[in-house]
Amino acid sequence: IPGYTHVRSNMQALATKTLWRKLIRSMASSASHRSPITNVTVIGSGLMGSGIAQVAAQTGHNVVLVDQTDAILKTAKERIATSLKRVANKQYSNDTQAANEFTTTTMGRISLSVDPTSNMGSCDLVIEAIVENISTKQQLFKRLDEAAPPKTLFASNTSSLSITEIASSTKRQDRFGGLHFFNPVPVMKLVEVVRCDNTSQETFDSLFLFTNNLQKQPISCKDTPGFVVNRLLVPYLAEAIRMLERGDASARDIDKAMKLGAGYPMGPLELLDYVGLDTTKFILDGWHEKEPSNPLFNPSERLNQLVSEGKLGMKTGEGFYQHKK
Repeated sequence: IPGYTHVRSNMQALATKTLWRKLIRSMASSASHRSPITNVTVIGSGLMGSGIAQVAAQTGHNVVLVDQTDAILKTAKERIATSLKRVANKQYSNDTQAANEFTTTTMGRISLSVDPTSNMGSCDLVIEAIVENISTKQQLFKRLDEAAPPKTLFASNTSSLSITEIASSTKRQDRFGGLHFFNPVPVMKLVEVVRCDNTSQETFDSLFLFTNNLQKQPISCKDTPGFVVNRLLVPYLAEAIRMLERGDASARDIDKAMKLGAGYPMGPLELLDYVGLDTTKFILDGWHEKEPSNPLFNPSERLNQLVSEGKLGMKTGEGFYQHKK
């Protein structure tokens, strides 16, 4: 048919152009959905919160660090500045000017606020690192949920509470997950990225990518008690206490056995004193309340007694061992 080849060629060219336009629009839409997290609000400026704020600022993120008073925030800022100087001196050991620029630039990315909702309009991600009390966390996130735009993702740094229960106080459970960092945050590479049943794939991917961008090593885990590390670690610590209670071995021999026999840097009872006996008791009690039939979570009489006496480990000068304060 005269002209058929020419018409077919034009139709193929038009179809190809249309296909490319659709592909470009799809890529643009996909890119907008996966836009990088740049503005981060960290609520809670203790050791964990200030550490998270530091590593986020170090890796180019704009950070708003929030706490209850200006005095608390001042202390946190000083802590971050001291930590950054150590990092700078290590990275730029032969270049004082570069070290100073690194510290100044990083600190310049961190702003302070006593109002958790003050910067929600531009916030891409909220990371909560406040007291381990589920009611307090739920109240905070309910307030944030009302103030934050739909794009804002929420994450909790809890080490032992249910992310799903915390998220239940919001209307964005699909944009809620866990980011469990480890202390000291600037040093420890691992972050547990916790996915709840309602966490969307897009949210999980964003949190995972964000963690990579912090130059950390993320792992994926479900919202189960203790996630991965603490689910393995806390029962191990509790069993070391039970061995001591039964008289199976002395505290020093239990610790010596695990250091020399398993290659651990600290024994379990030394680690308990380092972490804080009240912290371990809080975790065990919470898990036992939820799963009372699980023997791994049974309370310890020795642990309860030490905590009731105010012997919490290194921070009080006495726990399973005596410590110089």
